[in-house]
Amino acid sequence: MTMTVRRLAMGLIVLGMFAGVAEAASTPAPRQPTADGMGTAPEGETKTPAGNGAANDTGAGQVTRTARPLPDPEAFQTPTGNIGCVYTPAGGSRVYMPADGGPELSCDIVQPRYIRATLSARGPGVLSRNVSDQGCCGGFVLQYGETWTAGPFRCTSERTGLSCERHDGHGMFLSRRRIEAQ
Repeated sequence: MTMTVRRLAMGLIVLGMFAGVAEAASTPAPRQPTADGMGTAPEGETKTPAGNGAANDTGAGQVTRTARPLPDPEAFQTPTGNIGCVYTPAGGSRVYMPADGGPELSCDIVQPRYIRATLSARGPGVLSRNVSDQGCCGGFVLQYGETWTAGPFRCTSERTGLSCERHDGHGMFLSRRRIEAQ
């Protein structure tokens, strides 16, 4: 009888070892600490606190998917600092969402008068002569003769001005002498 008990015990131990291996193989990805310090959640998820003290509170925490952070807009300016552009990718940025969802290229010229030219994902370029949020110019300097490209847009800086176009031919040109969008 002792031999039977030992065999049974050994069988259970071996079975337990296999169960442990199977459990380890199905272990979820490492969990990240939550912002509220209430526990951990898989990357890309947050865990809300369990309970808020309300009478109908079940006390169960909820796991919610969080969106990936949006990118920063990309900005550049001409060597004189008179023209500056901001590119917002499709889906928007952390600070701005184009009305049509983007992408969008918006270029401001300061002199001889403040005007904004905008190219959206579709349609002709648009000129805005009454710009309330005048914030030109920043970002890296696009030297004369250089071309910048992002999304469907391409801009070339020349001594005569800045020309930008979308892959379908719609575009804009900004200089002290001429400002146009098509």
